[in-house]
Amino acid sequence: MRLLVGLGNPGAKYEGNRHNVGFMAVDAIHDRHGFGPWKAKFQGHVADGAIGGQKLMALKPTTFMNESGRAVGEALRFYKLDPADVIVIYDELDLAPTRLKVKQGGGHGGHNGLRSIDAHIGKDYWRVRIGIGHPGDKARVSGHVLSDFSKGERPNFEALIDAMARRFDLMAAVNASDFMSKVSLDLRPAPLPKPDAKGAPKEKTGPADSSNTATPPKTKGAMADQLAGLKDKLLSGNKEG
Repeated sequence: MRLLVGLGNPGAKYEGNRHNVGFMAVDAIHDRHGFGPWKAKFQGHVADGAIGGQKLMALKPTTFMNESGRAVGEALRFYKLDPADVIVIYDELDLAPTRLKVKQGGGHGGHNGLRSIDAHIGKDYWRVRIGIGHPGDKARVSGHVLSDFSKGERPNFEALIDAMARRFDLMAAVNASDFMSKVSLDLRPAPLPKPDAKGAPKEKTGPADSSNTATPPKTKGAMADQLAGLKDKLLSGNKEG
């Protein structure tokens, strides 16, 4: 079994914050793959499910971000898991918005949720990092992470989270490289139609226009029969005269 953790702050006040993108991703995975109902446990909300034959327990800590490790550590000990069985999804300031990176182990990079998890279970867990971009000034970081996505940002983040949920069978199997590649592929725009050699769109070909040809079109059907009969009569009259 693997423990899937989304980081964020509990309550409606924080629901749309950039800092809660981990909660958003776990909710999308939960819904897409038909996990069971959320229940209060381990100082958080948990729901069980399976993806690609791999059993997962989803966890959203309700301890607030800075104490996330308390919930993760409690769940880890209860299920007798190793840190390598834990997958944590969270926001990353040092990645461009909607950029996705996955790695196992490493430092917390100043992220208080990771700092807490490191203290409770060590550093060898899997980290799924969703870039939210840096505001450019250290003094503005708190306001940036604790503010909602803008209207312009929201569609791109929704598309990323949807692709992550769709491809999460790969991450459940800790196939991190393929997971990142497939998500990236899903987010690429559809290719445009190829132009012809001159760069102009190809035109449909059809029958040639006969309006400028020297030979008039042949008359068919009943009209042709009437004209042929009239011609015979004229010729016959000429012979008799």
